[in-house]
Amino acid sequence: MQNYRGIALDAVSAALRTLDPGADTGGLGVATPPDPSLGDLSVPCFPLARALRRSPAQIAADLAAAVELPAAFRRVNAAGAYLNFFIDPGDLIAGVVGAVRAAGPAYGSGGTGAGRTALLEHTSINPNASPHVGRARNALIGDVLARLLRFEGYDLEVRYFVNDVGKQIALLVIAAGDRQVPFAEVLDLYVQANAGLERDPDLERQTFELLRDLERGDGDARRRFDAIVDVCVAGQRAVLEALDIRHDRFDKESHYLWSGRTRQVIERLRATGRLSTDQDGRSVLNLDGYDLPSRNPVVVLERSDGTSMYPLRDIAYTLDKMESGADRNLIVLGEDQRLHHRQLTAAIDLLGGTAPEVVHYAWVSLDDASMSTRSGNVVLLEDFMAEAVRRAGRALTERGEAFDRARAEAVAHSAIRYSILRVANEKMVRFDFEEALGFEGDTGPYLMYGHARMCALLRRHGQELPDGADFGLLVDGAELALAKAVAGFPDAIARTVRDASPHVVADYLYGLTRAFTAFYHACPVLDAPAPLRDGRLLLVDAARQTLRNGMLVLGMRPLERM
Repeated sequence: MQNYRGIALDAVSAALRTLDPGADTGGLGVATPPDPSLGDLSVPCFPLARALRRSPAQIAADLAAAVELPAAFRRVNAAGAYLNFFIDPGDLIAGVVGAVRAAGPAYGSGGTGAGRTALLEHTSINPNASPHVGRARNALIGDVLARLLRFEGYDLEVRYFVNDVGKQIALLVIAAGDRQVPFAEVLDLYVQANAGLERDPDLERQTFELLRDLERGDGDARRRFDAIVDVCVAGQRAVLEALDIRHDRFDKESHYLWSGRTRQVIERLRATGRLSTDQDGRSVLNLDGYDLPSRNPVVVLERSDGTSMYPLRDIAYTLDKMESGADRNLIVLGEDQRLHHRQLTAAIDLLGGTAPEVVHYAWVSLDDASMSTRSGNVVLLEDFMAEAVRRAGRALTERGEAFDRARAEAVAHSAIRYSILRVANEKMVRFDFEEALGFEGDTGPYLMYGHARMCALLRRHGQELPDGADFGLLVDGAELALAKAVAGFPDAIARTVRDASPHVVADYLYGLTRAFTAFYHACPVLDAPAPLRDGRLLLVDAARQTLRNGMLVLGMRPLERM
């Protein structure tokens, strides 16, 4: 596909040299007009006004008269201070179709990760229960970032930090005793254990004693912790993998205790002169000067009894991740972890390093009060997904489709993913089942239906697609709009990778599907004369491949039949 922006700039630069051989074109850029009727590309002439001592509008008019129109464009005109270029539709559509057919499943990738490595940590919830819906957003954002990085060619490792030595886990260990607790019972056991803390003050003392035994490396304590943690991690993995979310590596916090890494971190921080013991006997790190949103800029690293706190173990883990030498190092964290990450960043800076690039996200709010829960106060992800599958199956049967569980699961999972990912990370998701599972509007099923409709159209053609076509015959505005939408995919991917913002791709795919829907209603394909039909078939296939690529990046399931 041609670089239309570069071609336009080169043409303007050449025309400018005929008007003023010494003019500097370094400040010129290319924009997209807000209205397609104004042109496909626009060169603002404001940067030239001072050097040429003419108004931007006069400069635009002079350039319009002097520019030699490149073959890729059908006309150029001046409108106020802007020089507007109109791309030749046949040239654009031929370029777009050719680019998609050449790249296929890789279309949209800029290849920016070729020969580079990336490390990504996401989810990392406490191994004390089945994941709830609020934390699912962490896993979904992390999974899309993983898919994006791999799509770009990065050699990626996805990690999960397992908090297997915290107070919450110690409480579970005590509550379990010597019993092998199934994963399905862990949440109820944890709720009961927390309630027991209020009734029995001695339980907290037992919890900290058990933590001290663990940190000393007591064999029985390690065995008991491993037993409950391994059950929880296996259960959480199963829930996430049902949503096609996978991790390459699970790192236990306990490793950093028993390997001596946390002690090494303490000594390195002590050498900075920032580590001290407070009036309660705790080891605290002074982060004064790092502009933290905290009245007292210290972070507690060890309790008075010498047992470690989570920030210390996280510093050790972060240093470990840094040693991987990854070209890009990311972590997905909830908005409630902003202060913690800023403290972590400051501590790593004191040690001469750079903390991972953080992606924060806001919470998920459920608008459906009828959604049942097992715990009474949280909605578990596995229950939530089961309800989504049930409702998706009902929605399909209401559309006259025979019930098919695999298809219902595909619709449900894709609908959930899309409804959460289409919202910018920093904004809260207000989830509504009826809206998410609708087949109209900005929803996952709408994209899926658009993809299935493309596949059905190509299937009804019943023949191999033509090798080429006269794309100059495609002059309808809906054809050009669809081609432009397909052409915009690489830029949407690039922006999403740069900003770690999955909603950019989601928004793009909705626009692409809308452009196809408008094309579908305006431009007959199979009933068109053969030369025109061939061009439209190839354009539909390019749109199908692009939509499929984007849906796979979001972790959706592009069905060929709905």
